Amino acid sequence: MAYRNGVYAAFDGQGTTNPTQSDIKYYNLLKSWASGENFSYIDSHQKTRSVRDSSQAETLKRVLRERLSNSKVMLLILSEDSNYDRGFLNYEIEQALDTYKLPLIVAYTNIPPAIEQQWSTLEKRWPRALSERLNNYNSDKTLSVLHIPFAKQDIISALSSMTIHNKVYLGKKLVLK
Repeated sequence: MAYRNGVYAAFDGQGTTNPTQSDIKYYNLLKSWASGENFSYIDSHQKTRSVRDSSQAETLKRVLRERLSNSKVMLLILSEDSNYDRGFLNYEIEQALDTYKLPLIVAYTNIPPAIEQQWSTLEKRWPRALSERLNNYNSDKTLSVLHIPFAKQDIISALSSMTIHNKVYLGKKLVLK
């Protein structure tokens, strides 16, 4: 059995490898926060060999599954540009929730305070796999999801309280400050 101590960060690459034109900038910001003090972060992506966008789809999926199997939580970063059905993001969400039963922390970028409690605004960012699971959620399922702003302190707090070893079953509850 894998030692599940990593954080699996997922985001929409917007179909580009240019870091200034995709949500990878938020992943890079997360890694820079983790290099500072008071931020315990083990990156699941660093625990396996790297793959290129030009790799075969099955090779990419195999490496993604390996990373997920070594993870204690999935941190899903969603921006205004996140797409409903592009790339491997839906596959990652499906595997994380259905196969590996990971708790999910959904971190929303650039949320103005006035829309914090408006689901309709946040739902527009949800990829298909997340939308299907949250909109079809019922209380007998073990869906563990926490919704937060993409902010350093909120992420630190969420990562310390939501893991495969310590799940909180929140469903569609929005936890924004």
